[in-house]
Amino acid sequence: MNNELDNRIRVYRAEHRISQSELAEKIGVTRKTISTIEVGRFVPSTVIALKLARFFNAPVEDIFQLKDPSND
Repeated sequence: MNNELDNRIRVYRAEHRISQSELAEKIGVTRKTISTIEVGRFVPSTVIALKLARFFNAPVEDIFQLKDPSND
């Protein structure tokens, strides 16, 4: 598991009332891709991160953050 990247995809999905499947369809990936990114098992490509940011109309940095190594 990659512990270097946090994300707020679940929060953004809740705010937009959209399921993993709906989000996946909108940005052209599988539901499993969204799921594995959300739980931190998969670090998204730059393209996927940018598609998510575009979809949510938010800066990439609001959706993804590097974990503070001092919190580990």
